[in-house]
Formats: sequence, structure tokens, C-alpha cells
Amino acid sequence: MAPNKTLAVAAVVALSAMSLAACSGGDDDKGGSGGNVTMQLWENATTGPGKAFWDKAAADFHTAHPNVTIKIQAVQNEDLDGKLQTALNSGSAPDIFLQRGGGKMAAMVEADQLKDITGDITAESKQAVGDAVLKAGQVDGKQYAVPVSILPGGFWYSKDLFKKAGVTATPTTLDELNAAVTKLKANGTPVALGAKDAWPAAHWYYFFALRACSEAALDAAAKSKTFNDPCWTKAGNDLKAFADTQPFTNGFLTTSAQQGAGSSAGLIANHKASMELMGSWDPGVIASLTKDTKPLPDLGFFPFPAVSGGQGDPAAVMGGADGYSCSAQAPKECADFLNYLLTKDVQVAYYKGFNSLPVNKEAQGAVTEDYLKAVLDAYNKAPYVSQWLDTVYGQNVGNALNVSVVNLLAGKGDVPGIIKAVNDAAKKG
Repeated sequence: MAPNKTLAVAAVVALSAMSLAACSGGDDDKGGSGGNVTMQLWENATTGPGKAFWDKAAADFHTAHPNVTIKIQAVQNEDLDGKLQTALNSGSAPDIFLQRGGGKMAAMVEADQLKDITGDITAESKQAVGDAVLKAGQVDGKQYAVPVSILPGGFWYSKDLFKKAGVTATPTTLDELNAAVTKLKANGTPVALGAKDAWPAAHWYYFFALRACSEAALDAAAKSKTFNDPCWTKAGNDLKAFADTQPFTNGFLTTSAQQGAGSSAGLIANHKASMELMGSWDPGVIASLTKDTKPLPDLGFFPFPAVSGGQGDPAAVMGGADGYSCSAQAPKECADFLNYLLTKDVQVAYYKGFNSLPVNKEAQGAVTEDYLKAVLDAYNKAPYVSQWLDTVYGQNVGNALNVSVVNLLAGKGDVPGIIKAVNDAAKKG
């Protein structure tokens, strides 16, 4: 990550879109005073190399710290927020868990549900990842999460299908994107979208807003949680105009994002669709859904294109950094484990397990895939990074935003409906 990058306040870089599961064990064996310690960790990789990464990380940490046992529980991504919130509210939260960040993390901090680990981040960790990355896990200057992966969003596409359809260059403007989609549809491989899960459909609105709204407008909306600037309406109109060209795969409203061969990621994995707009965890998901469960050989990446008439910088990026937090009552060994996750060898293993960019700067040297290098290049060139809007606004407002975007795409709502839904949800708190 470029050390001089400025982060939009609206955009303290996301701790994006993956998942967690289950409930913490009993408190009687947590320890934390030199005796035996058992901690529960919730993460989102339910199968494959990602799950294997967490199992090995826990086992290796136990080998190095024989008194510490970490029990891994995985939850499907779409179940994460609800299960975690229930566990936090009931006092049975896991000790360590995947953190979305933004307004969601701020709400947890306000409810005293997270451990302040500001003084527990080692000098080695700070050196390894840099201040800009660590800020993604902060609220009011205090550290409540540790990012473990950089996850900016953009288009993941099949180079072979682009070539077959006669698309010779990746689009850099909206007009070029529309022209490419026309060719890809004629080839029988339109744009994949898993709108059943709501948030993947809402990503389209997020990115149009990133192009329509200035950094100042993003900052203002993050504070007010209202869409009063005209740019938010422009973003909706731009999305509707694009959606009216019918760019998406048949049945996109009932298609899930990440579950099975029929999901949007599965359609990319099996060359049934040409591309999808998604965060950079997508290569790992796609790889898990190919016929041989290996990375898609012809996978490519390009940033969301420039959109005319907007106030946003055309090079701005949206996304985040997956992070992990300690619950308020977690033992001190929780922070030790988070520092461990930032070490070079563990970060290289994370990259290999998830096919995702590590936050450790030395570990980034292990990245070989052209598409991940393209992501890192776009990220490092970005003048600012906005986090996912549903993360910025917190669960209630974010959910209202996501649902209203799906309603627009389904023909059951309109652009003013998006603005009203968000503003109404913000008033309710």
C-alpha cells in the first residue's frame, strides 16, 4: 500500500465482505494469566485452502505457545453479521472474529463490545504493514482491529471470453464498458450478478457513487448518513441507465454470489459469464468453484471505469482490508495472535490460501498472479480509497441501501426510493 495514500473519512478502507460463525466456548478455560488459554475464532472460509489456512495458523500458534489453544469455527459469509451481532449482544461472542469495520465497527466500540488493542500492536507489526493499513482498524485513533488482507474492488473477467467476443482491451470509460457488454452478450456471456444476496447488486450503486461523488461528498455522507448531495441521485440514474441495457445474466435476482456453480462467482469459474464486479476476495472464491478447484487460468482484473459528469476522481478505488478484532472480554493472548497474523510467513500463507493480497509489505513480494498485481497497481495509484458503503453506514442504513438497490434493479423501486430508504433508515438510527 502506498505510504502517502490519503483515505477518505467515508472510507477508512473496508474490512469487507467475508464471514464468520458459531459461538464462543465457556469462560472458565480462557485464562490469560499465564495458565492454559482457549480462544474461539470465527472466520468465513468454510472449505478449501482458506479453511486449511486457519486450521494451520491455529495449530502453528499453539506449537509456539503450548498454553494457548484456538478453536476455529467457520460461518458462511451471508450469515456473518446477524450471528455475530446476536453473539455480541448476548455476551457469548467469540474471542477473535472477522471484522467488517466502518460504521459497524464503530457501533461495536460504542457498545463496549471490542477490546482496545492500541498498546498491543508491536513495533514489528507497525513496520510490516504501515500506519495507513492499521488505520483501517481504528476508531477515534484507537486500534480495535488488525487488517490482514487488502481487498479493493473492480471487475474480474475471463480473458478468453473477452477475446472470443472481440473485446480487445479492458474498458476505461463507461461507454467502452457498454460497448464491451454488447459484444459479450452477443457471445452468450453477459455480466454475472448475485443479486439474491443484495450486497453484490448494491456494489454497482457504490461504484457509480464513487465516480459521481467527490471525496468531500463521501466524507460528508459518512458523518451525516444521509444522501442529500445531488451526486447520489446521479449515481442512481447512471446505474438505472446501465441496468436498462440488460447487461446481467438471466435470473440474476435469484442468483447467489458465492455458493455453488450456479452462483455469480461460479458462472465466472465455468465460463458461463464474462465478468463480475466484486472485491478482490473473488479470485479465491472463483478458484474454489472451477471444475478442478484451481485458480481460473485466464482470470483478469480491471478497475471500475470513468463515468462522465461526475465529481469523483476516476482513479479512486473502493474496497477495504479484511480484519480481525478481539471481543471486549478476550484474554491478552488474543492480541498476540493478531500480531502473529501480520508476520511475513503467515501473510504469505494467507495470500496462498485466499488468493488475496497480503497487508505485510514483504509478503506482497510473493504475489505472482497478474490480476493481483493489477489490483495492487490500481490500489497504490488511487488518490483515495472509499470503503464499501454499507460498511460505512452501519448495519441498519447499509441494509436499507442494499435492499433499495435490488428493488431498483427488479423494477420494484426507483432512484428517489434509494435516497428515501437511506435517509429514513438514518433517522431511525
